Amino acid sequence: MEVQQFYYDNKIVKNFLYATMFWGIVGMSVGLLLAFMFMFPNLTDGISWLSFGRLRPLHTNAVIFAFVGNAIYAGVYYSTQRLLKARMYSDFLSKFNFWGWQLIIVAAAITLPLGYTSSKEYAELEWPIDIAIAIVWVAFGVNLIGTMIKRRQRHLYVAIWFYLATFVTVAVLHIFNNIELPVSALKSYSVYAGVQDALVQWWYGHNAVAFFLTTPFLGLMYYFVPKAANRPVYSYRLSIVHFWSLIFIYIWAGPHHLLYSSLPDWAQNLGVAFSIMLLAPSWGGMINGLLTLRGAWDKVRTDPVLKFMVVAITGYGMATFEGPMLSLKNVNAIAHFSDWIIAHVHVGALAWNGFMTFGMIYWLVPRMTKNKLFSTGLANFHFWIGTLGIILYALPMYVAGFTQALMWKEFNPDGTLVYGNFLETVVEIMPMYWMRAIGGSLYIVGACVMIYNVVRTVRSGSTIEDELAEAAALTRVSKHRTVGETFHTWLERKPIQLTILATVAILIGGIIQIVPTLLVKSNIPTITSVKPYTPLELEGRDLYIREGCVNCHSQMVRPFRSEVERYGEYAKAGEFVYDHPFLWGSKRTGPDLLRVGGKYSDNWHLNHMYDPQSTSSGSIMPAYAWLVRDKHDRSNIQGKMEAMVTLGVPYTDEEIANADALMDVQAEKIEKNLYTDPDFAKTYEADKTYAAENGEEFVEMRDREIVALIAYLQRLGTDIKIKETGEIISDNKN
Repeated sequence: MEVQQFYYDNKIVKNFLYATMFWGIVGMSVGLLLAFMFMFPNLTDGISWLSFGRLRPLHTNAVIFAFVGNAIYAGVYYSTQRLLKARMYSDFLSKFNFWGWQLIIVAAAITLPLGYTSSKEYAELEWPIDIAIAIVWVAFGVNLIGTMIKRRQRHLYVAIWFYLATFVTVAVLHIFNNIELPVSALKSYSVYAGVQDALVQWWYGHNAVAFFLTTPFLGLMYYFVPKAANRPVYSYRLSIVHFWSLIFIYIWAGPHHLLYSSLPDWAQNLGVAFSIMLLAPSWGGMINGLLTLRGAWDKVRTDPVLKFMVVAITGYGMATFEGPMLSLKNVNAIAHFSDWIIAHVHVGALAWNGFMTFGMIYWLVPRMTKNKLFSTGLANFHFWIGTLGIILYALPMYVAGFTQALMWKEFNPDGTLVYGNFLETVVEIMPMYWMRAIGGSLYIVGACVMIYNVVRTVRSGSTIEDELAEAAALTRVSKHRTVGETFHTWLERKPIQLTILATVAILIGGIIQIVPTLLVKSNIPTITSVKPYTPLELEGRDLYIREGCVNCHSQMVRPFRSEVERYGEYAKAGEFVYDHPFLWGSKRTGPDLLRVGGKYSDNWHLNHMYDPQSTSSGSIMPAYAWLVRDKHDRSNIQGKMEAMVTLGVPYTDEEIANADALMDVQAEKIEKNLYTDPDFAKTYEADKTYAAENGEEFVEMRDREIVALIAYLQRLGTDIKIKETGEIISDNKN
């Protein structure tokens, strides 16, 4: 039997590990800054690119795609080579994967604070970066599959199955969710509208969590936990059931993010049913991971690597129990839009993803440097302070969520809301926000301790070089099943067939859920009175998206007595047919805005954006003074309207040709309304005089960004016509 020598590529693993630690600190630091902005809303006062609305997507993208993403690549590149007994297929593709991913992260770190965003959660990056992501991801997949083809190990171990499913599914999700119509170099509109856009987005959003934050980490669990414990995986059969049931069921569960929304009931109920079923494979995987440690519990007590991994798997179990529970309609009615969801998400992120990554780093670095970890004591300190940080983060957010839900829904005996002012609920949960910030601080301190420990370990160890290995060449065998070989055993030596079956498994649910909603018009009844946004309102909507207002405000009134009483008539599917993208939101840090149109004067909106506390005492909304100050660039309005026409919005040629004039008329009307406030008129005229005397350019109020935003806000919820009976006058066009 021929034995071949080759080298494992450790340098690419090293690069991804270093990137993981660097971007981890960056992403967590931005998150900590955001946590403190809840107590000090004007902490970055006047700096537009450091505002909460722009930094929040930077935090989520940095943690998910920079920190966790680089950790996935590091673990996959290390384990794949050893499981397949082969160097990665292409050194060029490995380097392209690394540098391409870092450039994408840098592009995100620049564009998101500047306000270039599609607003779709976990998919905020604009179209050129989306294309770059697809190219780099395909390069990773080619490298992965190419390595499988030239492998020296006959059977594909369970971790490889999860890596394959991750590659295929993330590619499908990313491409279909990010089909956009470009308007300019960094501006696009989703091709889907309203309810359809919401369904596609949360099909993507939920499964981004499933197939980027879960399945690759399950693959890493199946490799690193047995390695660290020096024990075989508890059950091979359970791993088969775990894999196939998980990837088939997970893809159906996205609609549970849209319960009680305008999404058709059949789609909501389908999401609920599969979410409940998801509990079985999720816990099957958790049990398989924990029981792998049978006989190694003495080692768990002393080895910080296993401590991190045990808490990580336990966190995975907690999050995957809570997910199905939150998909129950009666529970979701309480939890959705509240801080309960923030707690749920961070149990998964901090414990499952964070601690599994930390455990992997502590295991890998000493082996790659041929050295002992600099300090086991510091690693144990990191474990305990990190665990305490998770507890102090999550528990207050659960309390805050329960408090919000109870206060939002409480009625007086006379049928009025006990807490009619939304700010009363905000004030009540401020102590929980303080505790969250403390918990987050402890967690990031632990991460910094880890970096110090790693740096000392690397400096005292050997230079990380490619590792010499040898293995027998893979001999050819029958393409067909041999005598006594089970179907799955045969499948494990057939990477192409395995990939095809995994692709089929994940496509079934997506097709059944999404295609009817996109193609069957009766799912989205139209409402005659709903018209496209005026040119100025369209521009104002783009400003709303740019500033990240959707991060804190929803535009979806659910059919609950408490919400109708607080906000107005519940949302109808036909109201959103011209919304590219949809803006239903997923968190209410502030009140819902679907029916805000006409509720307040134009002056109130101006003062509220300039100094929120002046109109809403106790508000934790930051000031957006630049909107009141800056001139609005409306030069591309015709291009935007033409793009909307391509997407099915019925603008006429005349409206497009006269867009500038239409904007001027509406803007001048708002400016006139603002003059009704004597304080505004006095200040405005004084500013005009000052500019003239000092030779400075003065921007007329009608030309400022705030006017377009006011136009959009005053339009919200004003299209539908409601009879005295509460019936919506609609025209169903099927």
